[in-house]
Amino acid sequence: MSTTRRAAVLGSPIAHSLSPVLHRAAYRELGLDDWTYGRHEVDEAALPAFMERLDATWAGLSLTMPLKRAVIPLLDEITPTAAAVEAVNTVVLTGDGRRLGDNTDIPGMLAALRERGVEQVERASVLGAGATASSALAALARICTGEVTAYVRSDARAAEMRGWGERLGVPVRTAPWEDAAAAFEAPLTVATTPAGTTDALAAAVPARPGTLFDVLYEPWPTALAAAWADRGGAVVGGLDLLVHQAVLQVEQMTGRSPAPLAAMRRAGEAALAAR
Repeated sequence: MSTTRRAAVLGSPIAHSLSPVLHRAAYRELGLDDWTYGRHEVDEAALPAFMERLDATWAGLSLTMPLKRAVIPLLDEITPTAAAVEAVNTVVLTGDGRRLGDNTDIPGMLAALRERGVEQVERASVLGAGATASSALAALARICTGEVTAYVRSDARAAEMRGWGERLGVPVRTAPWEDAAAAFEAPLTVATTPAGTTDALAAAVPARPGTLFDVLYEPWPTALAAAWADRGGAVVGGLDLLVHQAVLQVEQMTGRSPAPLAAMRRAGEAALAAR
């Protein structure tokens, strides 16, 4: 008799998460009828107790904000990728009871870019300086041969981004947000800011833009992404990132590879269209 295996996404707020849609689509495609994937509203204070309640039926967890750093002390081991940005978005629960943490956002970003033909760039720009921006720098450290310019709103954020650059081994120059239109001169621009933040920059997209990686997926397209596509530039979106990082999570949690990228993307697109 088969034993149900469980996985879930944790975070706060969590109701908007597309992770259940993506993972369940993968389970269907892989024939994992005895696997379930849920979502749980869990904040930092509630996380230790939730982790303690996990039994042998649990295979893994996906983590979103604000738990990516809070979970680290609760784990037995984390990968070098996760340690590099001090953020875990994936926990694999092993048969012997160990809790292993990883970060699939970074390789997910690289896979999403590679899918659009971007494997190396001589320089890049990053809009924003939050947690996603540090993951973007970690990804750029692997494909950018030159300088990354980060456009930020404060001296404190600028110092943070330069610090991440030193830690990750990528040269980072910072510039004020008022100059953000200059970001588009680079062959790759990564927008990591909240919804609406880059709307005013849409008019500044050049006649022949390079590649834009906008990490948002709702609303989509953003004003910036729409303007970029209108001018013939390549656009990588937040759903691309979400699907690619989820593919890696499914493979780690289930032990099945390759995970069904196309089916997961279709499920994500359908869910967004229905909202």
